[in-house]
Amino acid sequence: MSVDSSYDCCSAELFHIGESTPGKAAAKAQIKFDQFVNVSLNIAVTGETGSGKSSFVNALRGLKDDDVKAAPTGVIETTKLATMYEHPEMPNVKIWDLPGIGTPNFKAKKYLKDVKFNTYDFFIILNSVRFTENDIMLAKEIRKQKKSFYFVRSKIDNDISAEKKKRGFDEQKVLSLIREYCQKNLKELGDPRVFLISSCDLEEYDFELLQNVLEDELPEHKKDALLQAWPVCSAASLEKKIKIFKRMIWAVSLVSGGIAVVPVPGLSAACDVGMVVLFLTRCYFAFGLDDRSLTRLSEKVNKPHLKDLAKSKFVTAIREKALTRLQASAALGTIATVEYLLSLLPGVGSAAAAVLSFGTTQYLLREGVNDLANTAQVIRKEAGLASVH
Repeated sequence: MSVDSSYDCCSAELFHIGESTPGKAAAKAQIKFDQFVNVSLNIAVTGETGSGKSSFVNALRGLKDDDVKAAPTGVIETTKLATMYEHPEMPNVKIWDLPGIGTPNFKAKKYLKDVKFNTYDFFIILNSVRFTENDIMLAKEIRKQKKSFYFVRSKIDNDISAEKKKRGFDEQKVLSLIREYCQKNLKELGDPRVFLISSCDLEEYDFELLQNVLEDELPEHKKDALLQAWPVCSAASLEKKIKIFKRMIWAVSLVSGGIAVVPVPGLSAACDVGMVVLFLTRCYFAFGLDDRSLTRLSEKVNKPHLKDLAKSKFVTAIREKALTRLQASAALGTIATVEYLLSLLPGVGSAAAAVLSFGTTQYLLREGVNDLANTAQVIRKEAGLASVH
């Protein structure tokens, strides 16, 4: 990339975010990038004993119930205390498996105090049959505390499987009846929406709808954390992930440009490599290109060869923990000396070094995000899941 074209891009970004100097823009970009990778999101999952809370927690984390580090599941109550599970690849996203609320002596206010109510950004209240007085009491108390809750009717796949055996089966009619039955018990809360979900099959039913509602209601910086960690459940959800990573390229590139102003040999290249590795690795996991996600998808559609399609340049590099670091080092290393010499020149030298670093990092990140996005889209198409709902 030429210095002139890099300068034009860098100037456009400065104008776009309303900053007059590269230093101020880089500082603002650093805050944005730090939020993107570090902002905390705490999701509380609660409900009646046996409602499938632990399986839902595992599904949100991209795990099966028998995977290592999965939340324990069983036919009896397995959650005695509020238990925190980090997302395997996004440690800033934490999903909490809360104790069941189905005991006769359940007291909503005491329950919320015991599970440290203020820890969570929102609550998901699960039930696998119908929502009870305990669910309603808990929702009312959460509302009093001015936090959000969402009702999820779990194990829908079991209901559909049972109903399929009956004559005249109509899936949409069955789903409508289940939804109406659930909402009937929640009238006193003002007809809250009920999401029908199968933790075994996130592509089906209302899992994507739940994602869309959470997106609409979360603050912007929390929304990015949700979208990065939320399992890919449709072509549309993948597109949203691609957009947020493309949107963040400017921030990483401008931070790179700000670092390049400091006249220390190799400093910009070293920092750029670290940011590129972190950013593209996040992208790789968010798009579902890791072995665990691909294995789960292959088993779902019975196409073992899907994993063979994940062999693009950047996918291979990230998987082998060599690609991005080696490629970024090579790409950025070629300009490290030039950056250093330019940064020693009075006035214009530092700006030129920043522009060079900005342009190089931006180019590398665009190549990486496009490579990973194209690979994910090809795999979904081969899996027969390419259409946008």
